[in-house]
Amino acid sequence: MSPRRSYDQYCSAARALDLVGDRWTLLIVRELLAGPRRYTDLHADLPGVSTDVLASRLKDMERDGLTSRRRLPPPGAAYVYELTGRGRELLPVLQALGTWGEGELGERRPTDAVRAHWFALPLLRALQGEGIVEVRLEEGEFHLYAGAEEGPVYGDGPAPGEADAQLAMDAGTCEAVARGEMTLTDAVRAGRVTVTGEGTVAKALREA
Repeated sequence: MSPRRSYDQYCSAARALDLVGDRWTLLIVRELLAGPRRYTDLHADLPGVSTDVLASRLKDMERDGLTSRRRLPPPGAAYVYELTGRGRELLPVLQALGTWGEGELGERRPTDAVRAHWFALPLLRALQGEGIVEVRLEEGEFHLYAGAEEGPVYGDGPAPGEADAQLAMDAGTCEAVARGEMTLTDAVRAGRVTVTGEGTVAKALREA
């Protein structure tokens, strides 16, 4: 394992960048906010990363206490990577970066990769209340854990149980919310988002 590079500056921002400033590191965190992931799953959802770079980043993150690796019991018998408590503390950092970067999105380019769950964090920022929220887009389904203080904050596919709220919208609406061009509540009022469910999140969106 290569030694960790450092800016050698007595500054908390510099120290933080020593750990997460390398290319791909924060995007790996984004993926692991969905819970434990296998290496092959991470590679599939990080288009453009090489196998060598991904393996190197995961080793660095484990060394630095951001992730841990464990073997699933049979019949899975595969290794998965997951965030430690320290790694999960990067959620507000990613959310702040996402807010700051909204204006850089613009229209989707032909070369842009997209995964449905990449819209999880922008939508999570827009929700009020607590509960499981199921989101249905043209690109696929995912679910959010609004207000969760521990564990995953989102996951692929439908909610594992009964959702407190279900949101359905087209890609254009979701992209507009992600770009900060319209709020989720404005999209609901305009009829561009269908909200069902009786949880606090659903009620907050309908009554806003």
